[in-house]
Amino acid sequence: MRVVPLAIFVFALGHATVCHAATVRVAVASNFSGPMKKITQEFEASSPHKVVLTFGSSGKFYAQIRSGAPFDVFYSADEQKPTRLASDQLAEAKSQFCYAVGVLALWSAKRPQVELNERSLSNTTFSKLAIANPRLAPYGAAAVDVIKNLGLWERLQKSLVQGENITQTFQFVQSGNADLGFVALSQLHLQPEPSTDTYWIVPDSLHTPIRQDAILLKRGLDNPAAAALLEFTKSAKARSIIENFGYRTPSPH
Repeated sequence: MRVVPLAIFVFALGHATVCHAATVRVAVASNFSGPMKKITQEFEASSPHKVVLTFGSSGKFYAQIRSGAPFDVFYSADEQKPTRLASDQLAEAKSQFCYAVGVLALWSAKRPQVELNERSLSNTTFSKLAIANPRLAPYGAAAVDVIKNLGLWERLQKSLVQGENITQTFQFVQSGNADLGFVALSQLHLQPEPSTDTYWIVPDSLHTPIRQDAILLKRGLDNPAAAALLEFTKSAKARSIIENFGYRTPSPH
């Protein structure tokens, strides 16, 4: 039997690993930036693949992907946009799944000693209430649901200031340009020692569920890194990361 020198074997093995390594370009809803960075770190540590992340508005990503933007995978802040991309033959329908369920919170950076709850929205002592653009951001649409379901839409319309996305909405509240704001609970988990007295977790019964879906785009169909990243997102390790950042995860099938 022929013996292959160890050095040649190691070189061949390393060469094979490099050949199978790939780079996946990912469009990610801005609200999911914290957990996605951590998931990427864990994924790259356990695979040969590399991940390039771009964060932004799901609505803008949808338009960019339709125009040919070079993304392999899309982590949307809703389920509708991935579904539409699949219908347009721009994504693989069978790959779509819910990776996180967003949690909406009413937050104030100016009132750390005041307990927030649904009655806070009836309080006339605030002048500006920030929400994300409901036409582009699912968290904004959920905020509108809450206001309407509490019967406060007519009263609060003049107080509303809109952020382009949930990140800008958070900045409005953080900077004091808005007294209160509907933000993602995950954003508050990124703050240094946030006090529970400064935010109210909105009951799910007051708004449509914020189901966030991921999907494999047409450009990523032959990219092993794209499929591997999506599969890793379903793992117990990734689910734990997602929950630690203030999201819920759907029950595994």
